[in-house]
Amino acid sequence: MFVGFILVLAGAFFLLRNFGFIPRWYGWSELWPLILIALGLAMVGDSMRKRAKRGK
Repeated sequence: MFVGFILVLAGAFFLLRNFGFIPRWYGWSELWPLILIALGLAMVGDSMRKRAKRGK
């Protein structure tokens, strides 16, 4: 599910960029850390859900 979310975000990014809502100077070279942050948050959230499920 998370991979699908990333693909939707990437598609939205390119669509908004093509329509001119995001300036051309924002590219993957500036935004790639956000992908790492999102992956990290997903891993932390998944770990917290598993831990909460085990605690019940």
